[in-house]
Amino acid sequence: MLSRVADSIYWLGRYLERAENYARFIDVNYNLMLDLPPGMDEQWEPLIAVTGDLEDYKKRHPTSDRKSAIFFLAFDEENPNSLLSSISRARENARVVRENLNKETWEKLNEVYLQAKQGYKAKIWQMDDPRGFFIHIKYAIQLLYGIADTTVARTEAWYFNRLGQYLERADKTSRVLDVKYHILLPAPEEVGSPLDYLHWMALLKSVSGFNTYRRAYGKIVPHGVVEFLMLDKFFPRSTFFCLTEAEECLYKISGYSGKGFSNSTEKYMGELRSKLEFADINDVINKGLHEYIDDIQIKINIISNTIHENFFMTRDNLVEQKQVNE
Repeated sequence: MLSRVADSIYWLGRYLERAENYARFIDVNYNLMLDLPPGMDEQWEPLIAVTGDLEDYKKRHPTSDRKSAIFFLAFDEENPNSLLSSISRARENARVVRENLNKETWEKLNEVYLQAKQGYKAKIWQMDDPRGFFIHIKYAIQLLYGIADTTVARTEAWYFNRLGQYLERADKTSRVLDVKYHILLPAPEEVGSPLDYLHWMALLKSVSGFNTYRRAYGKIVPHGVVEFLMLDKFFPRSTFFCLTEAEECLYKISGYSGKGFSNSTEKYMGELRSKLEFADINDVINKGLHEYIDDIQIKINIISNTIHENFFMTRDNLVEQKQVNE
């Protein structure tokens, strides 16, 4: 496969997953705001922190009110990671590799793009209740995943797309957990309070894991939620599960047996997957969860960089293909 084609397909997967996560996060956070005690300020700044764009947001917005936050996260074309920007870039990458996509995927992606643009024109962020729009976008992207899952051949293109999707998902799950545990950590007297419970419940719902967690762990406790979202071997949005799937995609692309490594990406991916596979949740928390998650995010970025170096650079003339990241 040509490196430019692989590059576009990989970023198609990442951008779609990013947009779906943003739609999910905004919907869940809006619901959380409705459940907060009367008189308590809405908390949109932590959600922006999840995306890693808080510094950029503060440069252009003096306050973290609901309308400003939703506009920045969903429709701000100057924010390269906004929902609209991500869907637009996903569509552009799909256009570049149109011959590698089936008709249904291309048409549905165009439909999602037009819906996002229509949301911008309708100024969804100014509505009293914008949840319907974000729920619709979330389900539309999930439908795209379903179409691909049942119609796309398992070739290199499929695995590059899934590689991007799973790396993006692993990053976002770790970020949303870090924000809850580090930024929203309640005062000692609030631990176990209804408000604390609301935040943990919202965290689980932001990854569609609330019911699955309750069946597996029962009572909502911080240690259990952290273990579920970081180390669970079966939940498809846990960081460990995503990295395991991403590693399998790498082996399919390279044709390697899975013993040892054949390139730097497999090396770093294997190291990070092993770090999580043999981790104990008590050791993780005792050492500092924020530091642990920060290290994971750094390593995911390193893995992303090595994917670019190993698969997307034109080797014969050393001309580097560029792609908008983060």
